[in-house]
Amino acid sequence: MAKVVASYFKAFNTGDVEGMVACLAPDIAHHVNEGDVRVGTEKFADFCVHMNRCYREELTDMVIFETVDGTRAAAEYIVNGTYLATDTALPEAHGQTYRLPAGSFFSLADGKITRIVTYYNLVDWVRQVS
Repeated sequence: MAKVVASYFKAFNTGDVEGMVACLAPDIAHHVNEGDVRVGTEKFADFCVHMNRCYREELTDMVIFETVDGTRAAAEYIVNGTYLATDTALPEAHGQTYRLPAGSFFSLADGKITRIVTYYNLVDWVRQVS
């Protein structure tokens, strides 16, 4: 099951929204850091399109963990990004770069990701781009 998580992150690093969606169950529950839960692949894809407009990110130093039964996984990584366009209620964007640790947690079933929870330190990010 960790293969689907690795495929998801490979698609993320290339900006391939369709590739990310292909890794997800139709009723994916996407828990965004500091945000609402989005349910379904359509809302997930809309979120990704918005993020790709505002940010260019590459995840490095990736370590993926998986439970023995394959129903859950976690990943720790470094987000290396560029702030491209001002996002709602955040500092003005003018191409600032940032680097911060982050993590994601996954629920898995039938070869698909059914839940994603992502965490990073928003205060640290704001400090880096301000």
